[in-house]
Amino acid sequence: MDDDPDILEALSEILEAEGFEIRRARNGKEALDRLEPEPPDLILLDLMMPVMDGWEFAQKMRQKPPEVAGIPLIVLSADRNVGSKAADIGAVGHLAKPFELNDLLEMVRRSLNPPSGVGTSTTAP
Repeated sequence: MDDDPDILEALSEILEAEGFEIRRARNGKEALDRLEPEPPDLILLDLMMPVMDGWEFAQKMRQKPPEVAGIPLIVLSADRNVGSKAADIGAVGHLAKPFELNDLLEMVRRSLNPPSGVGTSTTAP
């Protein structure tokens, strides 16, 4: 979600072209209202938005049932302290604006498909 309609539209088009199903929200309240009954698999979150900012959105989202509270968040922000702020709200990743589209796509894919078998090893026969 992003409050800038041009950024929201551009990101939506790029992600849709990559095969992702997108739901858009211009602010935290709109996004919060859309979390149920079908929670998304991932949320791209801008921290600075009108009506309800990303901080308040994350706090209210975390109070929802586990299937909603556990949705991974990726923070996209122009704030220079985006890393620490993303960690404060439990985000799985963050990107500082402006960011490279390839970095965003890689982070989205990694967040939706975490590596399996982490911490284990296998050997071929």
